[in-house]
Amino acid sequence: MTHRIVVLGAGYTGMMATHGIARRTRNTDITLVNPTDVFNERLRQHQVAVGQELAVHRIPDLVAPAGVAFVQGRAARIDAAGRSVVLDDGQELTYDYLVYAIGSTTPRVEHAFTIDDPAFAQALRSNAEGVLAVCGAGLTGIEAAAEAAETYPQLQVVLLSRGEPASMMGPKARTYLMNTLDRLGVDVRTGVTVTRLLPGAVELDGGGRVPADVTLWTTGVVHARLAAEAGIAVDDAGRVTVDAALRSVSHPEVFAVGDAAAIRQVYGTIHGTCQSGIPTGAHTAESIARILRGKDPRRFRFGYIHQPVSLGRKDAVIQFTNPDDTPNRWYLKGRAAIAYKEAVSSSPLKFYRSKTAVPSAITKRTGGRHNRPTPEAALTT
Repeated sequence: MTHRIVVLGAGYTGMMATHGIARRTRNTDITLVNPTDVFNERLRQHQVAVGQELAVHRIPDLVAPAGVAFVQGRAARIDAAGRSVVLDDGQELTYDYLVYAIGSTTPRVEHAFTIDDPAFAQALRSNAEGVLAVCGAGLTGIEAAAEAAETYPQLQVVLLSRGEPASMMGPKARTYLMNTLDRLGVDVRTGVTVTRLLPGAVELDGGGRVPADVTLWTTGVVHARLAAEAGIAVDDAGRVTVDAALRSVSHPEVFAVGDAAAIRQVYGTIHGTCQSGIPTGAHTAESIARILRGKDPRRFRFGYIHQPVSLGRKDAVIQFTNPDDTPNRWYLKGRAAIAYKEAVSSSPLKFYRSKTAVPSAITKRTGGRHNRPTPEAALTT
């Protein structure tokens, strides 16, 4: 009997699940669906955003050696009862198991670019001596501000944030990060709230305005409504509600991975990062392989390791963390941090090109005893 498996989304998590399933199973017909045929290295998105040219990795070239069929298209509808996916061109794909790996995106807002907008790089080139306003000082905003300031030394970069940038880091790593932004000439303005974006300006709460030739919006994420519209159980944010094995609580033949899923651990719900997403893809591959062999899937356990931040091409800082993502006392800076960050950023493609299945255990840590569920907790909780 041939089992049909469809994976929606070829980001870090979808690619990891696809590769793992293909390398672990036989008698499976695996189809990977993605809107484009180019793999998007989101860990390097800030580099692309300022116009740096990176290597192009074609998704078909990455998955064909594992015997996976690639379909370029966008899922328009999931028929959860009939176990099929309808694409925007009308093509219908049936499945026995579905891996839902449609990640989150930054919402589009008028008069601003997002980090994945190809037009942003051209806007920077055209305004290399103007003003860039970056709205939001999460890691995406910080990396983009530093990259732009280093690439265009005459560009005035203003980083706008309600709270302190890198507040999740320890004091030493945070001080290093802030000093680096200062060295790069980034004007960091905290305690401000953006109320409206205008052509050529950002309006702040209280009536103040920041003139801006280019505005980058990095605040907030939205989740695809595809699962919710199909009647698959989701949380208030639109993420698929999953059990401890990453199966949908309403449709167990559906697995959700990465930031498409609301994944609970003892310390709380995992937030969407490549660091947590890749292990969910590897774990899902192991779970589907176990099910096809007549075994029960195992519980997913995950603990954070680090918070890596690029600060242009010549600097970086890495905050090491406890399993619950709180900072510990260890951090890297400068050249050591650059080398570490590059190793992290390049590792996913090595996984996808592997000729053997990558064990989920080597992609993560479990969180240890502080993330161990009580013995009476069922796999479904």
